[in-house]
Amino acid sequence: MSFSAVVKDELSRLCPPARHCQLAEIAAILSMCGRVAVDDNGRISIKIHTESISVARKYFTLLRKSFNINSDVSVRCNDYLKKRRTYTVTVPDGRIAHKILLAARLMTPDGRLGADLSVTDPLLLKNQCCMRAFLRGAFLAGGSVSDPLKTYHFEISCSSNEKALQLLQLMAQFDIEGKSILRKRHYIVYIKEGAQIVDMLNVMGAHHSLMEMENVRILKEMRNTVNRRVNCETANINKTVSAAVKQVEDITLIRDSIGFSQLSEGLREIAQLRLDYPEATLTELGRMLSAPVGKSGVNHRLRKLSMMADDLRCHGR
Repeated sequence: MSFSAVVKDELSRLCPPARHCQLAEIAAILSMCGRVAVDDNGRISIKIHTESISVARKYFTLLRKSFNINSDVSVRCNDYLKKRRTYTVTVPDGRIAHKILLAARLMTPDGRLGADLSVTDPLLLKNQCCMRAFLRGAFLAGGSVSDPLKTYHFEISCSSNEKALQLLQLMAQFDIEGKSILRKRHYIVYIKEGAQIVDMLNVMGAHHSLMEMENVRILKEMRNTVNRRVNCETANINKTVSAAVKQVEDITLIRDSIGFSQLSEGLREIAQLRLDYPEATLTELGRMLSAPVGKSGVNHRLRKLSMMADDLRCHGR
């Protein structure tokens, strides 16, 4: 089971006790994957289509708890789409369907449906608990989240820009900064930052999935920290080795060109030590001197030898 399916399964088993929150979640599911049909006699019915059994189960449960009804559920298997199952949950009774649409604020009292089944009354989302429920329903019906082991990506697909903006505004109420983009005639609300996705899971109530993702994030951060330190140490070692090789080359040039007899006693001693111990650090070389000096003192003498070697190279040209 994918991480997205795990999150949806957890959310599908979370049913808010308050009816106003149940209505907010029903409104989100209907708005994202529902449609209203009208027969020849003007009677309406509402249904949702989903490939997720978690969404179908949650919607069925919400209708039963909020309106004390049992909706019709049908399953169809599509052999052309890798045997995927499509679940359809239908409320065929026009009177009950009308009642649901009014309660979920998807229809005005005079019988007009919101554009593209959008919520028509902001009072539905006046409480933070209802905002959480609406975001949960929207994710269940049209969302997905990537496996945190691979990448951080959370998204909800909307059929209109107005729905995307509504979701972004609700997310902003919880200090979650989402973005939207148009993709194949759908508006995608998405989050790319790991900590923000964790916050979103918390808002929706997916606490077990949140802990699983946090464990993955901690592990990845530890690995990244170790890798950064290893890379830093490797870079320092490479830098030290390169410097030592250059110092040996300079000292060898001086020895073969003018000999160490032309050097002061301090330069002669450090030059010989560097040739004898090419892998030693500057601190270790300083301790080996007859009159020990610190790292900066050794570095100062080696720089003098380097300048002398550069002069010899220029003179040689």
